[in-house]
Amino acid sequence: MNFTRAVSVVGIGDDGCLGLSSRAANAVASAQILVGGKRHLDFFPQFPGEKISFKGGLEPVLDRVAELALENRVCILSSGDPLFYGIGNLVAKKIGPTHTEFIPHPSAMQWAFSKLGFSWEDADILSVHGRTREGFLTRLKRFSKVACFTDEENSPRQLAHHMIAHGEVSWDAWVCENLSGTEERIRQFTLDELATCEDIKPLNMLVLKRKDPNWKAPAALSYFPEEAFAKRMPKNGLITKKEVRCLSLAALQIRPSSVVWDIGAGSGSVSIEAALLAYEGSVFAIEVDPEGVNICEDNLRTFAVDNVRVVQGLAPEILVDLPSPDAVFVGGSKGNMEKIIETCLSRLNGGGRLVVNAITLDNVAEAYQTFRHFGILPEVTLLNVSRGEKLAHYLRYEALNPIHIFATTKPENFEPRGTQ
Repeated sequence: MNFTRAVSVVGIGDDGCLGLSSRAANAVASAQILVGGKRHLDFFPQFPGEKISFKGGLEPVLDRVAELALENRVCILSSGDPLFYGIGNLVAKKIGPTHTEFIPHPSAMQWAFSKLGFSWEDADILSVHGRTREGFLTRLKRFSKVACFTDEENSPRQLAHHMIAHGEVSWDAWVCENLSGTEERIRQFTLDELATCEDIKPLNMLVLKRKDPNWKAPAALSYFPEEAFAKRMPKNGLITKKEVRCLSLAALQIRPSSVVWDIGAGSGSVSIEAALLAYEGSVFAIEVDPEGVNICEDNLRTFAVDNVRVVQGLAPEILVDLPSPDAVFVGGSKGNMEKIIETCLSRLNGGGRLVVNAITLDNVAEAYQTFRHFGILPEVTLLNVSRGEKLAHYLRYEALNPIHIFATTKPENFEPRGTQ
């Protein structure tokens, strides 16, 4: 049997069959089996063949489609462009792209920008539909124009609350509801107005545009001065200095989707900069001191970074239930340096990076000996930094405490002490 193009995936809008192209309409008309959500299937009451709803879940339905496609022509209905936040990718994996025909309809993003009259080649897409809101603000920092898929758990109203709570307010907002349908509605809001609006339909897209036309994207490595962070007083020195932060973050080799642990987070300066690099990932700031936890949380709100979770507790015990990291920074050990290094090397994902900062000779010796015990020769940098400081009409140097930076990639065959 010729299995080629046995399944057609047809994009459809909120106007139903009225908005279908002739090619899409023919795909529906020639099908023997029509598959889709109830709302989409209801657009075709006169369809003579079998209808299958996704109500039972995507996976079992697609398994059945794969079987039926051996002897039947199947048409699957999908909102907008099936390959743009739709089910197209799942269908292609299950059926095979060479056996599947995709007929796109304008996506919700295209409809939204066409209704607003905005160009969208410079826009970015975010989605909190069926996902956690965590990281929404961190990703938002990189963009000037955004379209966002929402859902009932993460509605435009709730997202506006979230933005206001973190001071991320320099945006104009539009909500586009039931796009291309008979109940289509386009409204502009301030964030304060949006945060109190309760009559938004579930089928919507949120469009955000920065108020400042001269806005520039943030630097790839932010290099914040210590003064930008709230710190424990009078312990002003308990913050990773920006020069040390810069080298340590580079050594961690953080990628956009990385999971990062910051052990001994203190003010959260490393966590915040790591989170900006891992804008699609997550950072766990581990801090045992209650005052430090509060200050870290204050700094997260100040910098509007929402992909950092502050975890209060003592390492390494508190690390047990955390997801395995791709990168670990150890800025404080509370006397547990050896156990922390062993635990981190055990938990790191393959190819993961461990960076340890040590100031005291005791920590330097313990860190080095621990690495060597496991047969690891770490990269070691002794960093001595002097900063220019004003003295009357002159400029003098003021030295900071020297610091050792140990860095290593997890060995392929690493074995914890107990298994050696």
